[in-house]
Amino acid sequence: MSTLAAPAPALAPRRAWLADLPVLLVAVVWGGSYLAAKGITTPHTVIAVLVLRFALVVPVLVLAGWRRLRALTAAQLRGAGLLGLVLGGIFLLETYGVVHTSATNAGLIISLTMIFTPLAESAVRRTAPSAAFLGAAAVSVTGVLLLTQGAGFTAPGAGDLLILGAALARTLHVLLMARIRAVQDADPLSLTTVQLGGAVLLFAALAAVPGTGSAPWAAAAGFGPAAWAGLVFLAVFCTLFAFFVQMWAVRRTSPSRVSLLLGTEPLWAAGAGIAIGGEHLGPLGLAGVLMVLAGTAWGRRAAG
Repeated sequence: MSTLAAPAPALAPRRAWLADLPVLLVAVVWGGSYLAAKGITTPHTVIAVLVLRFALVVPVLVLAGWRRLRALTAAQLRGAGLLGLVLGGIFLLETYGVVHTSATNAGLIISLTMIFTPLAESAVRRTAPSAAFLGAAAVSVTGVLLLTQGAGFTAPGAGDLLILGAALARTLHVLLMARIRAVQDADPLSLTTVQLGGAVLLFAALAAVPGTGSAPWAAAAGFGPAAWAGLVFLAVFCTLFAFFVQMWAVRRTSPSRVSLLLGTEPLWAAGAGIAIGGEHLGPLGLAGVLMVLAGTAWGRRAAG
């Protein structure tokens, strides 16, 4: 989840690369997060894994920003809480989706958020997107259709549709952050802490409902060393590390540069799925990958 800040002063090329490398590493670990989640999660442990993942993170954020957290107003808490519920929905859709599709598909389909968000903003503002952007959107959507076809033109699987829903939910989250006035001036660390806390409460409430899968403690008891390593990777690197790097980077470079580097996430997701997960795309899937990457890059430039 990215944060917005005033543009930082221009850096010398060498210093700019020193700021870029940690952000690029965030894109790499985010790309690997789909394979990691797929490796430790089953349809019966999705909610339990989400509770464990964020329960490891939220206390650290609370301790790191307790003084600023206490300064939030009631309106800011309500706004951040609403965003937290949407964020929880995003993680539910993503995690259930990645269980039922490949890590490659998940990472590339979620990248459509970069196309959906400007389209949604145009609809809200009642302005027409540019022809270049519409062309980029068409290329990306065609690429996703090719990516999800496997051996032939069949309906996308349930996992692909869930990841598509997560991309739409990410778009909603971005729009709400821009339209809820109370949160726009809130401290970013406090805002993130409340959002993740709200998501954890949602996951915990769902875990308490009979029939929603394994209890968190039961899932944790069944974890071996590899599963714990995957959970720590998701909690420490894909959440804590990623958030703090973004906060650090936007003060040393620019939000646009950070966004551009994080936009390489689908490439790393595909690389992890193929190189580590043993996933196979075939000619049709490879063409889809290239079209998604080209379309999202083109769309980012056209929207900028």
